[in-house]
Order: sequence, then C-alpha cells, then structure tokens
Amino acid sequence: MNVLLILCHPRKTSLNAALYRAFRQGLVEAKVPFRELVLADMQFDPDVHEESPADQHFEDDIRHAQQLIRWSDHLVFVYPTWWGSFPARLKGFLDRVLTPGFAFQYWPDGNGWEQGLQGKTAQLLTTMDTPRWVYRWIYKNPGFNTLARATLGFCGIRTVRKTVFGPVISSTAKQRRCWLEQARREGLRLGEGALSPVQRRVDKLLAWLQALRLQFYPMTLIAYGVGALAAAHQMHSFDSGRFWLGYAALFFLEVATVLANDYFDYESDRQNRNAGPFTGGSRVLVDGKLSFGEVRRGIFLAFGVSSLLLCYLLTTAPDPAPLGVSLLVLAALALGYTVPPLKLSHRGLGELVVALTHSIGVVLPGYLLQGGDLHDPLPWLLSLPLGLAVLPAIVLSGVPDYDADAAAGKNTLVVKLGIRGALIAATLLPILTIAATLVCRQLPGVAGAYGYWIYLAVPHAAWLIWQLGKCLWHRRAAERIDGLMVLALTFILWFGAIPLIRLW
Repeated sequence: MNVLLILCHPRKTSLNAALYRAFRQGLVEAKVPFRELVLADMQFDPDVHEESPADQHFEDDIRHAQQLIRWSDHLVFVYPTWWGSFPARLKGFLDRVLTPGFAFQYWPDGNGWEQGLQGKTAQLLTTMDTPRWVYRWIYKNPGFNTLARATLGFCGIRTVRKTVFGPVISSTAKQRRCWLEQARREGLRLGEGALSPVQRRVDKLLAWLQALRLQFYPMTLIAYGVGALAAAHQMHSFDSGRFWLGYAALFFLEVATVLANDYFDYESDRQNRNAGPFTGGSRVLVDGKLSFGEVRRGIFLAFGVSSLLLCYLLTTAPDPAPLGVSLLVLAALALGYTVPPLKLSHRGLGELVVALTHSIGVVLPGYLLQGGDLHDPLPWLLSLPLGLAVLPAIVLSGVPDYDADAAAGKNTLVVKLGIRGALIAATLLPILTIAATLVCRQLPGVAGAYGYWIYLAVPHAAWLIWQLGKCLWHRRAAERIDGLMVLALTFILWFGAIPLIRLW
C-alpha cells in the first residue's frame, strides 16, 4: 500500500507538524512506502480564476501533487479544525488539485459523474479546541462532512478513519505527548492495511447484503403466500412447516439467480452509467467489493441449499410429480434469465421470464405444497393479473440500462423496441392488468380474493399511466427513472397484497 502523507497546517512548527512527524515515524517503523506533501512549502495560486480549474495554468507543485495522489492508495490529511472546518490553504489545494478529468468527470448529458479516484482510501487527523461531543452532536461534524463526504467522497475516495486530538486549548504537556504516541501508532497500524480487521469483515458482510438485493424478495414472498393461502382456503388446512421450508428453498433459488445475474451481466453493468437501486445490478463486482470467485461460490452454495430443501420437500409431498415439474421449470426460467446457454434476458424474453417467475412460477408451488391440485384454475387465475402487473416495472427497468445493454449485445425487450416503444408498452400494460383483473374477478372462487378493494388499483394505474405519458412526451435518452420505478413497483402490490390479506 502506497501512502501519501499531507501536512495541511500553514505553520511547520505547530502541534499538527509534530503529529505529522509522529505519524511519519510510524510509517517508517511499519516499512510502508510513503510520500509527503507539505502545503506550506508548495507554490500555487489557491484561487480558481478560470471557468473550470482544469482550464487554469497548472503550477509544477500542483502537477506533482496530482502525480502523488495518482500513485497513492491511501491519503492521510493532518490539519487543524478552524471555525468548524479546515484551513484556507487546504481548501485552495483541493480546489486546484481535484480537477475535472483527474479526480472526476461529468457525463456529457450532465446527469451524473464518474469518480476518477475510486478505490483509494483516506484518513483524517485533526486538532480542535471544541469538545468532541459538541463538534459531533451540536455542530454535526461540518469539517468532516465537507472533506470526507462532499469532497473526497465525490471523487471516489473513501474516508476510513478520523482521529481527533483535543481540546487543544486546555491540554497538558503530558496529554500532548500521548497524542504524539497515538499518531505514531496510527501510522504503524497502516502496516496491516488501511482497514482494520473489523472493518474488513463488516465491509465483506455489507458487500454480500448489497449483492443479495433484498429489496426484490418481498415480491416472491407475497406471490408464494397467495398460492399457499389459496390452497389453504380451499383445503381448510395450512401446514406452516412446509410453507416456510418451501419459501426457504425459493429464497435460496432467488439468491442464486440474483448472484448469477451479476456474474453473467458484468459487461453490461460495467458500462451502465444509470445504475440505481432498481437497475444496473448490485455493482459489487463492478466496484470490486466481491471477487468473481466469491460470487461464483455464492451461486453454487445458494443453488445447493435450495436443491437440498426442494429434494426434501419432494420426498415428503403426497403428489411429488406436479410439484417437481413446477419447481424444475421455475429453476430453469430463473437461472436461465442470464445463465448460458439460455440467456433469456439477451433474447428479448427476460421481461416475460420475470413476470412468470414472480407470478405463476411461485404461486403454483405455494399452492401445490399445501395440497392443491395442478388442474385447479384458482392459482392460474390469481397469477394472471399479478404477472401482468409485474411487466410494467420490468419493462421500465430496461430504460436506464438501454445504452449499456445495447453496447454489451444484450438484446432486451427495450433494446428491441427502443426506449419510446418500451414506454408505450409500459403505458398499455396497466390497462391490460386492470381489465384482466376485472374479468377474473367475475369467475367463481376468484372474487373473494379481491373484493371491492381491488378497485383502489384503478387510480394507481391512472397515475402510473399519466406519469408514463409525461415520460413518453419528454424522454429522448436512457437515464434513471427511480420515481417512476417506485410507482410501477408499488402498482404490483395491489394484485399480490390484497389477495394475500383476503385469503388469510
């Protein structure tokens, strides 16, 4: 690990300078490669006179500083906290050094930016006269927020540690000697890396949670619950043990599917500039939070657990044949979404697959596990409006991904239809969903699953269609549509949550 140590105090005879030297001594003892920058020795104009700092003349010291930042893996800033923030010298240094094209780059369409220093880490050592609790709870960490989040974080540098020495104004000589020893130990610990063992374990856990994309799992649980409760409603019995074992099997199958999507869609995700909470994958591979080997092992482990649970359920099922066929088809469709050789999402069939796997694909196993019959019309009729309701959100999810999918050769439905065609399809689908629901509601045994509550979906559909119409009128390029995605995803709830509640 290469470390860049930066002294930001304008006086080289200050307490900050002593802390800087103590930290440097720790680096020497740990045999960590490091370089130094002393801002008081640098010659540069701290003011940006041009429209962009990238257009201004680069002094030799500024160019040298950029070279050192590019070389480093970990940056250490030693500075005093004055008036709640850092000195003007450091502010001017950041203004001149963190330039567009080096530290970040705005996208041509103006709807985002690319972090030029992603993967680097930083730590802050600061002195202050303000009591630490006042600075944190009363002032809300203004200097830390400005430097760590709004500046370094904007450029992709993650601040992993903050150390405060203070209050200086009331400190004793003994206390200051303790601070110097603490600064030396901070430098020494970098011999083991920028992150502590606890931070590394927490990061790995958070990366796996990010990879799972848990925000989508309630859709499966709701649909599965509708199938199970529909069977229980007819059979007048409910086996909770089989229900939760069945859901556990489906949960791990979904885990394997989500991880496989990240693994096999890496090229598309890597090029995706519009990734968000609902599109563009989990980003754990793109950001390097997990390795391909880790994700691959996660796929096999999740699929293995799911298979074992499913085999156990089949051995205890009274009629295993229809249950086994339904689960086999579900697994083939779910994993075939991105896994070769099927790669259904690359053939314009991915949207239909998601609609099937989140409606009849899980409604039917839930129904069969509770003793229902494959030929009963009820699970199929309940799945029809639910599957149609899923389609608008899935079609819309391809709009932000359009450019990346097209560049990666992923021939999704949106790539086939174009953004305008996809928006037209998404506008028509809520109408079709409401119509199918009203027709199904007239059939024997289905009306009780919806009641009059289903009519509340009509204003939601109208609102969604209105917003889609506005989007269709103005949209000309692929970009994030998070608000519209939320509206489309919540539309699904009417056709899952209402039957779930009424069949309870």
